[in-house]
Amino acid sequence: MRSMNQLGNDLYTGKTSFPFVGRRRLWFIIAAVLVLGAVLVPFIKPVQLSIEFTGGSQFTVTGLSNPDQSTATTAVQSVVAGTSVKVATVGDSGVRVETDQMSNEDTLAVRSALAQAYGVSESEVTSSFIGPTWGADVTRQSLWGLVIFLALTFLILGLYFRTWKMSAAAIIGVIDVLVITVGVYALCGFPISPAAVIGFLTILAYSLYDTTVVFDKIRENTREDGELASRTFGESVNLAVNQTLIRSINTTVVAILPTGAILFIGAFWLGAQTLTDISLSIFVGTIVAAYSTLFVAAPLYSLFREGEKKVRLRDTRVLAAREKAGTPA
Repeated sequence: MRSMNQLGNDLYTGKTSFPFVGRRRLWFIIAAVLVLGAVLVPFIKPVQLSIEFTGGSQFTVTGLSNPDQSTATTAVQSVVAGTSVKVATVGDSGVRVETDQMSNEDTLAVRSALAQAYGVSESEVTSSFIGPTWGADVTRQSLWGLVIFLALTFLILGLYFRTWKMSAAAIIGVIDVLVITVGVYALCGFPISPAAVIGFLTILAYSLYDTTVVFDKIRENTREDGELASRTFGESVNLAVNQTLIRSINTTVVAILPTGAILFIGAFWLGAQTLTDISLSIFVGTIVAAYSTLFVAAPLYSLFREGEKKVRLRDTRVLAAREKAGTPA
């Protein structure tokens, strides 16, 4: 069995090659299915937005020996029947309860009911609320932040690569990452909070970094080929992806290990919701970003360029030379 170093050397020299470009039709079908599934999931299982986006009341109970979630649901429903209740465990001795926005009277009654249900004093129960107007502002600003990020990214990549086709392929890869990550969130019932949005933007930046490294290698290979290339354009792109494959895998593993550790500590040890939201979005998005660069962005760029007259003529010359020499196409 080959070591990672040997595999990396074989991938770099072309001795071993995975068909990222050659089987792009299959990868595009899989990507289309994933994106379509991610788009349809919210219609079946709506995306859960945190209280910061929707507005509502929040109660936190601490100092519990048994932070049973159903106890909180029963206590809230006993005061305001039919209200929406989301309960999460905070660390080993607390629960956080989110509900629809309540009046001052109902808020006091729910605090008392929670304290009584868990057998603690009311000082152990804190409450706060976020108005719907503030939540709408957060939603609007988050969407504007995303739009501005994508627009600036498209412009900067276009200037950096000096071709809109690389920029377009990178942007489509980034949108693919965003849609699939949100679909995973909806499918798993993870709530989207402002902290998660920060994580999404971090992931988009990581995805662009990963794509840029691969595209730099593609540009280097295709520039070195010149007019006397012995490879087709698609083969040069595929070689570049294989040459950077080990780096992409290593970067992804290095990124998800500490993120996974933070996620575990935040979710199961400290019960820190903000820490959990950021690390969860980065953990999911990093894996999706690695997939998108290899199977979507790079093959898509090859597809965009292969229709150009200059590239077509070169590919025809390369294939004709191989046929004349009797070598496999």
